[in-house]
Amino acid sequence: MTEGGALSSFTLGLVLLGALVLAALAAYNTWAARRNTPRRAQSAAATGDAATTRQEPTLEPQRQEPAFDSAPPLPLPEKRPGLDALIDVLAPIALDGPASGEAALAALPPTRRAGSKPFAIEGLNERTGQWETPQPGQRYTAFQAGVQLANRLGALNEIEYSEFVMKAQAFADAVSGTPDFPEMLDEVARARELDQFAGGHDAQLSFTLRSRQAAWSPGYVQQHAARLGFVAGALPGRMVLPAATAGAPPLLGLAFDSQAAMADDPEQSALRQVSLGLDVPQVDRREQPFARMREAAAALAEAMDGVVTDDHGQPIQPQALDVIGADLEQLYDTLDSRDLAAGSPLARRLFS
Repeated sequence: MTEGGALSSFTLGLVLLGALVLAALAAYNTWAARRNTPRRAQSAAATGDAATTRQEPTLEPQRQEPAFDSAPPLPLPEKRPGLDALIDVLAPIALDGPASGEAALAALPPTRRAGSKPFAIEGLNERTGQWETPQPGQRYTAFQAGVQLANRLGALNEIEYSEFVMKAQAFADAVSGTPDFPEMLDEVARARELDQFAGGHDAQLSFTLRSRQAAWSPGYVQQHAARLGFVAGALPGRMVLPAATAGAPPLLGLAFDSQAAMADDPEQSALRQVSLGLDVPQVDRREQPFARMREAAAALAEAMDGVVTDDHGQPIQPQALDVIGADLEQLYDTLDSRDLAAGSPLARRLFS
């Protein structure tokens, strides 16, 4: 009896130990499943948040900040950034007599580029005395052809300049005009100088927001971003924060895995990071885009249980952000001094 009782106690102990192990495994599997299951967006009815049902969320909470209220009003953008000797090669085209807009349009080349550089033709409107893109029903007393000196693909080179000359000459022949081309070597040298300046004063900032624990679904990210004013972008997996000025480039971009956004069931897709970006030369400094970027990153990190890091996964400290902000102010001042203010039509063309 003693031997059997000892055996029974031992067996019972093994059973209890096995049960504890199974319970521990079940708890771990439950925890792991919850951690790997992406957080999903909540319905407006469940949250009581009317902002999730708006098609175009606003930025009223940010507008209440004194720093934004004190900013000067933003001007309306130009309808079209015209040719400018600061960043374009210009070739005047003299005419024997006025030419119609229809003739000019028919003579335009099929592509508006010379290599990787934008190419354009403008006419001097006989009635208004203004340079403009040729329009039907108008008459022009002169034309000018232009090609951009530099962009983010590099400086205008000799081959691109030659293509520009060929296209401008063909247009001039079609409208009975005589072009006057500047010296190629001088313009190519000017292009290199402008490209060198642009390369040294370009800035595209990016923060990475990483999940601390549970992953996010695309809808979860979109819902929280929408509350800060972000709207859907042109591409899957991209949202943008619109500028205050109609027609201006967005202030910020938010991007995540496009494949997750296009999945058959996006809510089952697991995202562990999203990126928040600012194209500095494209945005008017009066919009205070870097301050808005910091606020958006902090707000998203708090709401989605994430951490703001650099490209190497290291958390970004406030002191480092202060240094970046000070450097940006110097960059803005330099661009202003060259008549290439951030967000201006010329800056947007040069840094594109």
